[in-house]
Amino acid sequence: MPILNRAAELQGEVSEWRRYLHENPEILYDVENTASFVAAKLKQFGVDEIVTGIGRTGVVGIIRGKGPGGRTIGLRADMDALPLTELTDRPWASKTAGRMHACGHDGHTSMLLGAAKYLAETRNFNGTVALIFQPAEEGGAGALAMIEDGMMERFGIEEVYGMHNMPGIPLGQFAIRKGGIMAAPDRFTITINGRGGHAAQPHRTVDPIFIGSQLVGSLQAIAARNADPVRSVVISVTRFDAGTTHNIIPDQATLWGTVRTLSEETRDLAETRIRQIVNGIVSAHGAEAAIEYERRCPVTVNHDQETEHAIRVATDVVGASNIDANVDPSMAGEDFAFMLKRRPGAFIFIGNGDTAALHNPHYDFDDEAIPFGISYWVRLVEQRLAE
Repeated sequence: MPILNRAAELQGEVSEWRRYLHENPEILYDVENTASFVAAKLKQFGVDEIVTGIGRTGVVGIIRGKGPGGRTIGLRADMDALPLTELTDRPWASKTAGRMHACGHDGHTSMLLGAAKYLAETRNFNGTVALIFQPAEEGGAGALAMIEDGMMERFGIEEVYGMHNMPGIPLGQFAIRKGGIMAAPDRFTITINGRGGHAAQPHRTVDPIFIGSQLVGSLQAIAARNADPVRSVVISVTRFDAGTTHNIIPDQATLWGTVRTLSEETRDLAETRIRQIVNGIVSAHGAEAAIEYERRCPVTVNHDQETEHAIRVATDVVGASNIDANVDPSMAGEDFAFMLKRRPGAFIFIGNGDTAALHNPHYDFDDEAIPFGISYWVRLVEQRLAE
């Protein structure tokens, strides 16, 4: 079945909502205006129950179907923007300097609202759908905050599904895979404490810059010589701070970086080897090091059966030729992973066409994707709650 006629009819209205949200981006948990907008729309649609303040500023809307089924599935959209100055020339560009929807969460929220309007009108399903509007996906673990607020138990959610736009995937196409689809995005800070002095007398110092430069190269050995070659790991040093001028060796140098893995085994290996390599090299040069290693959201792991459901639904919407059912995993992170650790479900990519990359100041969500996203959500509910 192609996209729903009603979804196509809703595109103009949903695009207006999306552009309003794009103009008014909010960061992390400070999404009060966005959450109020969502709650007001849900009330307007006649949603059965609207609960705000879950996970601080999250919103959950409940729609009950016509039939007597007792199952509940959750559909999740993220609401927050990024701390980035927009460089598009769109009429709906961000009105707030230093904030923009550079990841398409405005589109995700709007598509789920469009699906909510349709589902509240038709209720052509048995059981219940929980519409999850989440804050703080961009580094704030908003999914975990909603879970810890008891969302899954409170609404009896048995399965949970997420969707994210992806530039480079053509409009009207979807991509998904079983197992790990997005990486665990851990990060580290390494502070090297040496002994500073005059640059003309390096033998009287313990040079933290020299030590840090060896660390940058040596950490790459984890991927090249420690990790199983078929198990992906990315270790990148992204910041190196040290020194104040050209003729002083400083006392201290600090390295920042990220570790991306697609399995808990490789994740454990990477952290262990980072600590061993840093301590070994630093000790060999007579310095000391402090290592801060932060495990953020886990690997986003799609469950097999729920992924098969998602593939069938997407196939109904766009046809089998427009589904990549074994897409390469992304090494970016996604906190929907927390929800998938609590409940079975699946995370799918929807095509955003040939646009700027995510987290780019020139990015914009393509409103032509809206009917496909709405149709996917609606068909998913109607098929998963058919009995």
